[in-house]
Amino acid sequence: MTYEQIMTNLRAGKYATVYMLCGEEPYYIDSVSDYIAAHALDEMAREFDQTILYGKDLQGADIAPAIGLSRGFAMMGGKKVVIIKEAQAIKKWEALAQYMDNPQPDTILVICYKYGNPDKRLGVWKTFEKKGGVLMQSDRLRDYQVEKWISDYMERHLTRRDGTRLTYAPNVPALLAAHLGTDLTAIVGALGKLIDGMPEGKTTIDAAMVERNVGISKDYNVFELQDALIKGDSLKANRITQYFAASKDHPMVKELGILYNFFANLMIYHYLSDKSDRAAAPALGVSPYFVKDYAAAARRYNAGKTFRIIGYFRETDARLKGIDNPSAKDADLWKELIYKILH
Repeated sequence: MTYEQIMTNLRAGKYATVYMLCGEEPYYIDSVSDYIAAHALDEMAREFDQTILYGKDLQGADIAPAIGLSRGFAMMGGKKVVIIKEAQAIKKWEALAQYMDNPQPDTILVICYKYGNPDKRLGVWKTFEKKGGVLMQSDRLRDYQVEKWISDYMERHLTRRDGTRLTYAPNVPALLAAHLGTDLTAIVGALGKLIDGMPEGKTTIDAAMVERNVGISKDYNVFELQDALIKGDSLKANRITQYFAASKDHPMVKELGILYNFFANLMIYHYLSDKSDRAAAPALGVSPYFVKDYAAAARRYNAGKTFRIIGYFRETDARLKGIDNPSAKDADLWKELIYKILH
């Protein structure tokens, strides 16, 4: 089942007997298990009938002790919740296979297997869903998916505690995605800080707020570098890239990827028959707000030059990985790349 399907059922009070939440992305795993922990039982029942275990603490890395707890009855006469965190430390799953034949109907067993997946070749997983278990695969987003994910999340959750509905400037999702990458937990935490830190009387989250609350430099970030390249500002571009080279917070491979995507999109823009904001935005996968950047870049870099720039990025990426590059440092690679782009 998907995260959305599971959460829809949970909000409707429909709980399964056994959940296996696994995958590389911890955000969805935590969201489901935290919801069950907070809502499946009332406050008094949680004191007696909710148990949280850790896979690393289970003797012999065996799930059997957790299964033993799951077979017991609730002390308060209702449901019982057993949550196993860090289940990736468990090596022995045989007791779960036996339990799936006859799970305790009043127990909700939640298995949180983070940063990977169990060996699906084991017999227990081949029959898990057939026996009524709910399996959720939590995959990490790709870099190009993060900006839209942030936009969608903000559309749903930007409400202050007093009920005031907030809005955001069009460049905020891209700024957060560039700075925080694919770490959804960090992104949600940053958005929480932005909402809580919203000044009285202000209802729009803008880039200045992101810079203040999330720690993104106003002058030294990849969007300022992109702007410098669009305008042909060699001095500013070199100043930013030298800052990147000296900072551990701006790995070159990450910043290259963002700039590469911009120029790859620029190539698409060159060949659009309709370059209006309304038509270009969906073709490029960006907000209409950003189409003006592509229009400005297209005036500076024609299609042929854009094609060569894409090649420069590929060459730089290869050299960054050690191909035909025995000694050049990031600062040297940045300087050479900026020169090629602007000349």
